[in-house]
Amino acid sequence: MASADFRTCPTTGLKVHLPAEGLIKANAVVAVVAILIGGIAALAVLLTRLPAVHILPADWFYRLLTAHALDMLVVWIIFFEIAGLYFGGTVLLNSRLAAPKVGWLAFILMVVGAGIVNAIVLMGGADVTFTSYPPLKAHPAYYLGIILFAVGTLIAVGLFFGTLAIAKKEKTYDGSLPMVTFGLMCAAIIAVLTLLHGAAIYIPTFLWSIGLLPSIDPSMYRLIFWGFGHPSQQINVCAMVAVWYLLATLTTGAKPLNEKLCRTAFLLYVLFINVASEHHLLVDPVLSTAHKIFNTGYVMHLAVLASMIHAFAVPAMTEVALRKKGYSKGLFEWLKKAPWGEPGFSSMMLSLLIFGFVGGITGVTFGTEQISIIRHNTWAITGHFHGTVVGGTTLAFMGLTYYVVPLIFRREIISKKAAQIQPYLFGIGVFIMANSMMFAGSYGIPRRHWDITFAGTAFPYAFDPTAMLFMTLAGLGGLLAIIGGAMYVLNTVGSVFFGKKL
Repeated sequence: MASADFRTCPTTGLKVHLPAEGLIKANAVVAVVAILIGGIAALAVLLTRLPAVHILPADWFYRLLTAHALDMLVVWIIFFEIAGLYFGGTVLLNSRLAAPKVGWLAFILMVVGAGIVNAIVLMGGADVTFTSYPPLKAHPAYYLGIILFAVGTLIAVGLFFGTLAIAKKEKTYDGSLPMVTFGLMCAAIIAVLTLLHGAAIYIPTFLWSIGLLPSIDPSMYRLIFWGFGHPSQQINVCAMVAVWYLLATLTTGAKPLNEKLCRTAFLLYVLFINVASEHHLLVDPVLSTAHKIFNTGYVMHLAVLASMIHAFAVPAMTEVALRKKGYSKGLFEWLKKAPWGEPGFSSMMLSLLIFGFVGGITGVTFGTEQISIIRHNTWAITGHFHGTVVGGTTLAFMGLTYYVVPLIFRREIISKKAAQIQPYLFGIGVFIMANSMMFAGSYGIPRRHWDITFAGTAFPYAFDPTAMLFMTLAGLGGLLAIIGGAMYVLNTVGSVFFGKKL
């Protein structure tokens, strides 16, 4: 390795491969752009769901709902995760990136793909929502954009595996892979399986959209699509937990109490976390009842076991680290004296609590056959995945950003006070919004409906007033979360361009 290709971080002592640093920066910047676009769409969708405001017509509601889902669930998170893979494969291992030019090819494919998808959606060529079930048909460029994005992501993930092989061959680290890199590796394995499902369904759908295939069987589409749609969140879960371990170490100096157990939990994610996606298919006649019951009632709990292990491991290692610092009076002095003013620590703890008690527990209950069949097409499911993707993954990634900017971009955060406040505004807002969505769903509020007042219909219907109260609370929580998200974007972008150079 040529020393000229590396720099040493004066704060952490970590070696940073300069070509990898450029790719980390590029992917992180596009990730923040994606969360900005998705956040604007979220605001419009949220205000339309509230009957008292209802700002969008039906076509623009579904248009921006499609953009919001794709930009938030896929583009923002996967770009950030690719930056994380490059960071975990190079910086944490003191290694060089396997093939930087290939990394730039992957980046270009992902940017072009995401740009095409957003352009087609906003031009009205893909009002099909995230799932895009046939016989709904989007413009062919929509499917082509998704395919380009997926191919670019697969190349980037392959580059990460190549970097791990180089680090092992050149012996740039001692012993086993660091816990964070191991977790990211497991997320990358899940990503490969997920993206292959996406290719298996979007390529024939693209051929159908241009007329080369006469039709797409809806049941076949749904089955294979959910091998992509649901596991895309499981990549996020695995990466999120890896970030928890990293933030716990950065903020308190914590180390896992039992690395073998934690690594076993990550392996359980790889083996079993994708199984529960079948709860989306409970009304499909192509799968047997016995198969559905087995999938949603037994196998999924092996992945739940993994989450329970991490849910105990991360707070436990944090407690031990803080007690070693002298915060050992009584049961909870360590918690009281924890660095709550550090955005990385508050983001980690809020992410863990929201993911566990809002997203995770409801995922277990809503994923079982008996309850899923009741809740699946209500706003309760929307509340569940906002508890996982937003309150869990997005909040954890936000916390990590406050350390990536000084380390990789070599800029100070321009407003440390805003960085301290932001995780609380965002986390509390998501907590209120997600829970209110789930309570509203229990009264039957539909999941994707443009106008729940059914104004102008032949058969008007009025929901229980309590449901409308929860609708209002969801709106208030959502606005608070959007304010927190806007603070994150402004502080991050401002720091990258105007922060004091380090």
